[in-house]
Amino acid sequence: MHRLKRLSPAADEAVKAAVERSTTWLFALQSRDGGWGAYDSDNVSTLVYQIPFADFGALTDPSSADVTAHVVELLCETGRIRDPRTLRGVDWLLRNQETDGSWYGRWGVSYVYGTGSVLPALQAAGLPPTHPAMRAGAQWLLSRQNSDGGWGEDVRSYSDPAWSGRGTSTPPQTAWAMLGLLATDHAGVHGSVPRGVHADALAGAARWLTEQQRPNGGWDEELFTGTGFPGYFYLNYHGYRLLWPVMALGRYLHTRQDPSS
Repeated sequence: MHRLKRLSPAADEAVKAAVERSTTWLFALQSRDGGWGAYDSDNVSTLVYQIPFADFGALTDPSSADVTAHVVELLCETGRIRDPRTLRGVDWLLRNQETDGSWYGRWGVSYVYGTGSVLPALQAAGLPPTHPAMRAGAQWLLSRQNSDGGWGEDVRSYSDPAWSGRGTSTPPQTAWAMLGLLATDHAGVHGSVPRGVHADALAGAARWLTEQQRPNGGWDEELFTGTGFPGYFYLNYHGYRLLWPVMALGRYLHTRQDPSS
């Protein structure tokens, strides 16, 4: 739906109808707590854990910060920024921020993914960089940047808080952190994280991504950054190491060319 909204002409009736159907479907999957899960709404019953051999961790599909953030960002882009259902999603995100300023990422490893997903959603919902949640999220990301300019997070963060936002730099996780910082990095805004700090961090991340890019245009990724069952099963999505860096670098170039964005 995000891509359909960007088609030209935007007023095409077929595109508008597709967006409307998709939006109706998304709202139908909103859970009663205001958030969204990946596959269903209100899928939180623990009865399934009584099944013999159900020992692989995540058998339910509760609301998660990463999924809720993606939905909220999309709804805001479709003009539903003031819809009460969208606002309930924003409220869910604010209520579920970790005490250190990060957000838990269910389907990507892990807090870098959650935080990098939520900050752009809150920006789309109209929260300024001075908002306490935005500032705390940005500060957490800045505190986790590696000395090489990138970001990484070990899968052990799902069971050991000491690994939260810690690990060898990877292309997707570096891109997620960039997207989060870009959402909180606006010129002329007082009280937010100083723009100079953002500029240095973002420049370092962009440098790391460009230096790691292969001659064929792609990136290598030996570590797992996708999550099936936290603590049990992880995935290597081959598109992650391509799509996310391109998106992050594209937004980075756009904001450098247009400081008002």
